[in-house]
Amino acid sequence: MSSHNTLTGGEFLIKETSAHDVFIPEEFQEEQLMMKQTCIDFVNQNIVPHLDAIDHQEPGLMESILDKAGELGLLSISVPEELGGMGMDFKTSMLTTEMLGAGHSFSVAYGAHTGIGTLPILYYGNEEQKKRFIPKLATGEWKGCYCLTEPGSGSDANSGKTKAVLSDDGKHYIINGQKMWITNGGFAHVLTVFAKIDNDENLSAFILTRDMEGITFNPEEKKMGIKGSSTRQIFFNNVKVPVENLLSERGNGFKIAVNILNIGRIKLGGGVLGGAKETLNYGVQYANERQQFGRPIMKYGAIRHKIGDMAIRIFALESALYRATQNIDDEIHALQNGGLEKGKAVLKGIASFAPECAILKVFGSEVLDYCADEALQIHGGMGYSAESRIERAYRDSRINRIFEGTNEINRLLIVDMILKKAMKGELDLMSPASAVAAELMSIPDFGDAPSNIFEACHKYIVNYKKAVLLVAGAAVQKLMMQLEKEQEVLMHVADMIIYTYTAESLLLRIEKMKEKGLKYEALHDDILQVFFFDAAEQIAHGGKEALLAFGEGDELRMMLMGLRRYTKTEPFNVKEARRRVAAKVIEDNHYAF
Repeated sequence: MSSHNTLTGGEFLIKETSAHDVFIPEEFQEEQLMMKQTCIDFVNQNIVPHLDAIDHQEPGLMESILDKAGELGLLSISVPEELGGMGMDFKTSMLTTEMLGAGHSFSVAYGAHTGIGTLPILYYGNEEQKKRFIPKLATGEWKGCYCLTEPGSGSDANSGKTKAVLSDDGKHYIINGQKMWITNGGFAHVLTVFAKIDNDENLSAFILTRDMEGITFNPEEKKMGIKGSSTRQIFFNNVKVPVENLLSERGNGFKIAVNILNIGRIKLGGGVLGGAKETLNYGVQYANERQQFGRPIMKYGAIRHKIGDMAIRIFALESALYRATQNIDDEIHALQNGGLEKGKAVLKGIASFAPECAILKVFGSEVLDYCADEALQIHGGMGYSAESRIERAYRDSRINRIFEGTNEINRLLIVDMILKKAMKGELDLMSPASAVAAELMSIPDFGDAPSNIFEACHKYIVNYKKAVLLVAGAAVQKLMMQLEKEQEVLMHVADMIIYTYTAESLLLRIEKMKEKGLKYEALHDDILQVFFFDAAEQIAHGGKEALLAFGEGDELRMMLMGLRRYTKTEPFNVKEARRRVAAKVIEDNHYAF
C-alpha cells in the first residue's frame, strides 16, 4: 500500500488525516507475515532455550546467534540486493525489529548491529566503503558497533574529546581518545568512531577495524539488565586510520549521529513493542495458572485492570508505530521518484518524521516499562525470583528509557523540532494557534451530538489538538526566548503531543479496520474509548501543569477553562470496557489483538 495524501512530520497537529491514508498492521502481506513467522521461530529456537547462557555471556554464543540470523537474512533486511542484502521496505524491517524485540539481550545486539553498526556506512559511505564493508556486515561475517558516547559526553554528543590529527605524510588520521557504553564492543570487527579533527567544532566519523594497532578494550561492563549484551569501554591510542576511512565529509559526524539516532528511535519503538507483547504474555499466563483464595487470580478485578490496561496501551503503540513507519516509507518512495538516491532518500524521509520518531521512542519505552512492572506485580513474589522470565524482562526493559537519547531529551526534542519546523515555514502553527486563542473569547459552539463512537472520537481529537495549540501557543508567546530553559513546560507540552498523536493513530486504525472488514469487533470500540479517556486525562494534566507554570490572573483562568473544554469526554463505564478487553486476553492466554 502506498498512500500519497500523508502529511509531513509534525503536521498531524494542524491537519486531519483520513483512515484511508494510514497503514495498519492488519494489512501486512503474505511475504511479510512469513518473515514475521521466521523471526518468531528464530527467537523460540535460538534464543529462549539459551537465555541464561546468553546472560552469562558464554564465549562466542552471541556471535554464533548473530551468524544464524545472518544465514536467514535477518541482518540484511534494509541492505540493497546489489550489496548482498534483501532490499526490503522500511515497514518490513520494522516488523522484524518488533518480532525480535522479544529476544531480551539478543534484540539489543541485533539492533546495534543492523542499525548503528551498519547504517552509517550504508547511508554515508562512498561506493568503495560500501562494497568493502556492507556485504560482510549483511551476512554477519563482520559485526558492527558505533562509538559515540564518552565519559563526559552523553546527551551532549558533540562535546566529545576524542581527537583525530592528520599524519605528516597525509595518509592517515591518528586517533586518540576513549568511548564508553559501546554495544557489541566485545566482538565487533567494524567500528564507526566519532572524533574531532584538530580543533573542529563538529565531529567527524571514521571507519575502524578491530585489528588496527592501538585499540584496546576494557572488560565487559556489569549491568542491571541486558546482561547478555556486550558493553565495553574502548580506548584509542595513536590508532592509524587510512584517510580513505573518513566517513562522509570532515565535520559531518554530528549530522550522521543525529540522523542515525532518528532511525534508532523509531526502531526502538518497534523493539519495545515486541517486548511489551511478550511481557504481557508472561503476566496473563501466570494469572491463568496461579490460584489464590480458591480460584485463579485472573478472576479478580485488580488483576483484570492490569491486563486490560497493558493490552490497550500495546494496541495504541502498535497503531502509532506502523502509521509513522508507512509515512516514512511513502516519503522515501516520493523522494526516490523525485530523483534522489536511495540512501539519501531514506535519511531525508526519516528526518522529515523526526518528531514522530521521538514520540514513538518515548511512548514505546514507557509502555514496555509499564507492562514489565505490572506483569511482575501479577507474579507477586515469584516475579522477584531470578527463576522467572518476568524478572529478566523487568531488568531488561529499563534501559530503553535511556537508549537513543533519554526520554527527557526526546521530550524536549519533540517540541523543539516541531517549533523549528514552524520557524522555517514548513509548518503553519501560528494560524491555528491564533484561531484557538480567538475561539476562547467566543461563545462555544458544541454542534450536533455525534451519531457514533468514531464521530465522537474525531471530535475529541480536534479538541486535543486545540488543547496542544492553546498551551504551546501561549508558552511561546509568554516565554519567548526563555522557553528553551523552561524544561518542565516543554515536557508537559510533549506529553500532550504524544497522547494526541497516539490517540489519533488508534482511532484511524480501528476506523479503517471497520471500513475494510479487517478483524474488527466490538471489543475494539472498548479499546478506543478507554484509551481516549486516559489520553484526555493525560492531556488535561500536562496542559494544566504547563499553564500554571507561566500563566496568571484572568488570562490563566480563561486558558484553564479552555483546556477543560478541550479535554472533556462523555462519561462511560471505563471499568467494564477494560474488563472486556482483559477477558479476551485471558481467554486466549496471550496478547490477543
